[in-house]
Amino acid sequence: MALVGTDKDMSFYIGREASKLWKRFCAEVTTEINLLSENWKYLLGGLICQYIHGLAARGVHYFHRPGPILQDVGFYLLPELGQDRAYISETVFTTIFLSFVMWTFHPFIFKTKKIYTVLIWCRVLAFLVGCQFLRIITFYSTQLPGPNYHCREGSKLATLPPPDNILQALLIVPRGVLYGCGDLIFSSHMIFSLVFVRTYQKYGTRRFIKQCAWLAVIAQSFLIIASRKHYTVDVVVAWYTVNLVVFFIDKTLPELPDRTSALLLPVTKDSKSKEENHKLLNGNSGDPAEWRPRTQINGKIVEDGKTLHEAVINGV
Repeated sequence: MALVGTDKDMSFYIGREASKLWKRFCAEVTTEINLLSENWKYLLGGLICQYIHGLAARGVHYFHRPGPILQDVGFYLLPELGQDRAYISETVFTTIFLSFVMWTFHPFIFKTKKIYTVLIWCRVLAFLVGCQFLRIITFYSTQLPGPNYHCREGSKLATLPPPDNILQALLIVPRGVLYGCGDLIFSSHMIFSLVFVRTYQKYGTRRFIKQCAWLAVIAQSFLIIASRKHYTVDVVVAWYTVNLVVFFIDKTLPELPDRTSALLLPVTKDSKSKEENHKLLNGNSGDPAEWRPRTQINGKIVEDGKTLHEAVINGV
């Protein structure tokens, strides 16, 4: 009898939590659709600029001429990984990329909601476009002989024949992205990684994840050089250029709205449905035990483990 009762309780608990999750998801979808209707132009513009950046990177490949690898301090200090282990740097980059993308969509599932998905991507795309604009100017100014294996003398992929038609010139294929040459200064992988990590540094809440993210970017920097995908200068320039671009663009953009503070007001019969929707959007369920204030100081989310008193002191 006790076992049967336990199974019923478990089924009831799972059903209740599933209902909460579905309501939370639907409420978040409604909110994000409203934001998307107001900000779709910025997202579309950012995605178009991503295509233009890819088109520019493919275009410079037509001008690339393989030659002797330039002298590079990083090549002397870091042993070459070789073609068989070149995937390591791509694995680290893919991990950073996918982890950040999944984090930006966490408001649809988790109770704790620190950001709006649409607004955070508007901000991220603005950072990426600013950095990629400078990158296009840089690698078209001077074409260096690529150090990657497929860009060296003797490789059939080192040069591209002229396109046969306009469609071929405007078409970006995955193979062209993976085996591009000539778009060196500065590293596109570092642009994405630094923008993502800096964004999480400001709006994320897990201090341990922040530390791991920065360590991953540092490791990626060395792995890119060891894989001979870029010269050391490509990585070094990316480190200070991306950080400066993000810093200045972030100052010009309006701060994201604070959705971390939930006011605990008495619930009346007339406002019950509205209050429940507010709780779902701000990460609180209907349980009184989950009513807790979440604080944002000067546009930054207070990290887990810090008290409100500490946050106020640091803000002062």
